Amino acid sequence: MYPFGKGTARLLPYLLLGIPLLLYIFLGFGPSMVTVIFSLTDATGIPGQSWNFIGLENYKTFFTASNASDRLASAGRSIYFAFAVVIIQNAVGLIMAIIINKKLRGDVFYRAVFFLPVVLGVTVSGLIWQLIANPLGGPAQAILNWFGTSSNFFGDYNIAFELIIFVQIWMYMGYSMIIFLAGLQSIPKDLYEAGYMDGAAGWKSFKNITFPMIAPSFTVNMLLSIIGALQTFDIIYVLTGGKFNTTTLAFDVFGTAFSSGRADYGLASAVAMVQFVFVFIVSMVALYYLRKREVDM
Repeated sequence: MYPFGKGTARLLPYLLLGIPLLLYIFLGFGPSMVTVIFSLTDATGIPGQSWNFIGLENYKTFFTASNASDRLASAGRSIYFAFAVVIIQNAVGLIMAIIINKKLRGDVFYRAVFFLPVVLGVTVSGLIWQLIANPLGGPAQAILNWFGTSSNFFGDYNIAFELIIFVQIWMYMGYSMIIFLAGLQSIPKDLYEAGYMDGAAGWKSFKNITFPMIAPSFTVNMLLSIIGALQTFDIIYVLTGGKFNTTTLAFDVFGTAFSSGRADYGLASAVAMVQFVFVFIVSMVALYYLRKREVDM
């Protein structure tokens, strides 16, 4: 019954758990600790160049360098980006989930179509919208020409960042929809029938039955969208390359570490640590209030 002995059988669960634990240490926790160490050094991206521990100098540089105002502006754009994405993405995702949950004909097809941008990935989605918003003959430009106007779209300082927010919402609203839909489909129909007998219909039904019952789904969606929005840099890189006042704190980490001619791993790691603290605080505050709301309901 125990070909390798009872002792081995007792150790087997720990051995199996050890595999993902080792993967996490090498692929997750380990690189995070390296980032902390690098943030205290003057490491660069130049091969063969030695680096030294310089303490908190990189953190001082972040707040006091000549371009510190640009980094603080990037942090402000990160907050604006996260706020807009979280609110609109979850609102649209919830509306889509409610509509699909009404057992429409072809609901599986609509579900697949709305979720398709999530599957496409960032690069493909970015290239699609670059083609649509091509100022030299794209479909969006053609529509504007009907009204006698034009735009540079992702090359316009006034609207480039808002267009990136739109694309971000378009890419991930299907993800929010699926989570909300799972929450809606888990609500017993008996609750709606009992509520209808008590006069709860329409908005009252949504307020007193639907919304409290999908509170866990709402919490998950809010946290995922907050963390995802604050860490977004890839779609910005694809659409604008950080130009036209579209940089965020997450993009600043990427730009500082990998931009040709000025790669600075030490400073980039320090910016990443500042971003981590920022995301952690925002996420914990959001989690506290969302969990408290679940209990109060």
